[in-house]
Amino acid sequence: MKTLFLIPFALFLFTNCNDALVDNKDHGMAVVAEKDLAIENVEVLKKELTLNQIEGKWYYKNAPFSGYSLVFYPNDTLAEKIGFINGKREGIARKWSEKGVLRVESYYKHNRLNSVYKTWWDNGALSAQSNYVDGIKQGFEKEWYPNGQLAKERQLVNGSENGLQKAWLENGKLYVNYEAKNGRIFGMRRANSCYKLEDEKVIRDKKI
Repeated sequence: MKTLFLIPFALFLFTNCNDALVDNKDHGMAVVAEKDLAIENVEVLKKELTLNQIEGKWYYKNAPFSGYSLVFYPNDTLAEKIGFINGKREGIARKWSEKGVLRVESYYKHNRLNSVYKTWWDNGALSAQSNYVDGIKQGFEKEWYPNGQLAKERQLVNGSENGLQKAWLENGKLYVNYEAKNGRIFGMRRANSCYKLEDEKVIRDKKI
């Protein structure tokens, strides 16, 4: 099962049109250490699991699954490993590229994303980092270019922009800088404008 984890940053869209090589340090977000969870040392192929959508649980041989689900690429390289307890995703989850590079690392609590969510470029550089609380983004969200240059920094409350929002060109030049508050946007970019980055040039979306 092949999965496309990230889209190239050649075309960068900075939302909200309708409404107005770094290390793994804590970039202003809560980092939760991997905990010793009681996940059984059992591994099965994910395709052998069945999701009961009413219960929100994954079953293996008619019983809620506890252990790890695995997905492999056609070349037998590990693509994904996710932990389960009593049929629900729990603990750390990881995804790799076909070349074996870690691309996504996240944490689950009772089937919902919780704590730090990270993605990496294929060259091993950190691509994005955000924080989830009970399945909803909270706090700082950051994105980087493949060369390690910071591309975007957002502040979120309950999944919505709140506070300073910034974005940079790959050469480090700031091109978006505004504050979101109570559903309104104040600053360098007005709420009724939409800007995108193409070949490091800021252009206004002609559809607006």
